[in-house]
Amino acid sequence: MQRLGASKITQVDFLPKEVVSYSKETQTPSNPNQSEVEEEEEDEEMMEAKPGPESEQRDEDESKETKEGSFPFLRELTEEERQQILHSSEFQSFFDCSIRVMERALAEDSDIFFDYSGRDLEEKEGDSGSGSSLSFSRLFYDEHWSKHRVITCLDWSPQYPELLVASYNNNEDAPHEPDGVALVWNMKFKKATPEYIFHCQSPVVSVGFAKFHPNLVVGGTYSGQIVLWDNRSHRRTPVQRTPLSAAAHTHPVYSVNVVGTQNANNLITVSTDGRMCSWSLDMLSQPQETMELVYNKSKPVAVTGMAFPTGDVNNYVVGSEEGTVYTASRHGSKAGICEMFEGHQGPVTGISCHGAVGTVDFSHLFITSSFDWTVKLWSTKHNKPLYSFEDNADYVYDVMWSPVHPATFAAVDGMGRLDLWNLNNDTEVPAASVTIEGASALNRVRWSSGGREVAVGDSEGRVWIYDTGELSVAHPDDWARFARTLMEIRANRADGEEEGPMELAS
Repeated sequence: MQRLGASKITQVDFLPKEVVSYSKETQTPSNPNQSEVEEEEEDEEMMEAKPGPESEQRDEDESKETKEGSFPFLRELTEEERQQILHSSEFQSFFDCSIRVMERALAEDSDIFFDYSGRDLEEKEGDSGSGSSLSFSRLFYDEHWSKHRVITCLDWSPQYPELLVASYNNNEDAPHEPDGVALVWNMKFKKATPEYIFHCQSPVVSVGFAKFHPNLVVGGTYSGQIVLWDNRSHRRTPVQRTPLSAAAHTHPVYSVNVVGTQNANNLITVSTDGRMCSWSLDMLSQPQETMELVYNKSKPVAVTGMAFPTGDVNNYVVGSEEGTVYTASRHGSKAGICEMFEGHQGPVTGISCHGAVGTVDFSHLFITSSFDWTVKLWSTKHNKPLYSFEDNADYVYDVMWSPVHPATFAAVDGMGRLDLWNLNNDTEVPAASVTIEGASALNRVRWSSGGREVAVGDSEGRVWIYDTGELSVAHPDDWARFARTLMEIRANRADGEEEGPMELAS
């Protein structure tokens, strides 16, 4: 019989075989029974762990530095010191610049909920076919400076295409306010206030950015003065002005144009006093050149508008109060009024030379608008209108060729209607029309330099901006098509002239 006995036991631990798994994104041990909330609490406890000696020492050093480098007590400025700072040129320059930046930032209305996954784009696909009509873009109006004033002129900046200057007549309800106002509006930002505010003591009837001088704005006034504003100056009043004397203009100046080159340019002005003046923008104390605009050496011309053909600084066309149009030259053997063009039955309100440059030269063409409810197409080669557009039922106040499309022009009338004509498509009715809200009279129209926007000003002091979409896009064959359109117009005009004498004879 065997007997039980005790034996020595040696304990040995064997590590389990490591199982590598690539099914999880991170190979970290996880407890399936632990919730996400518990994990977050553990993380917070780790972050709030007791700092070590180094951390404590750093906190003590920072506390010491804070005590040693504490700010001294700032005393309150006296009223005299405040006023001295407020009126200093440094503060005014800083404040003037900063307030524009803040206005731009506050006025932005970008869609922060835009969905880049494509759903927003799908919803907007239905609007993509709206390029064949005029679409409203912006309205510029200032409650203080625009109210009860009439827009008298518009002009886009050649250096900064987003800037638009508008001139305003006097406000009869505010006799203590300046009579003349010019506001510079900014298309680039959504702010509702003007970029610059300029004014003078006579109603401004014409205005323009000084080509080759990006900081200067030129204004022609009702009194006959020419005024010059500079946006680098902190003054809203003119930095230069012409004298009121018989050596310059004594009647309203309805047109101001800067012509020439970067190194040799002049300001050309005309007035209803029948005088053309040439000025240097560096010195407006007296004109460099003065010319009396007289037809046949006996008939003074009361000019209401002037336009230079593209690339020409010597020859120009003018419209007059009696409804006659004239060609004229600044220099040469035929300096002064050259030819007379009769056709309108009322004062000429707007005149524009063809400006779109392409494969065919149409620089001899120009269009005019008038109180006789018509727009007329002319050529400097014929003294009778080539065509008369008679779709309006009120005064046509202004007209302008598109700067990019050879057959397109815009016109505005007293019923608040903006018309865009494309002569390649139709010569009887406009390609697109829109009537502004309230049907106030539209006084002025100006295309942007790129031809994609058109600005119109009304009798209530409002500036309306419209996108032209595909209406103003020129195609390579549009110049050839317009040449054929002109041939048809001339042929129809010749047929009409032949029928006229035959009817009279019968």
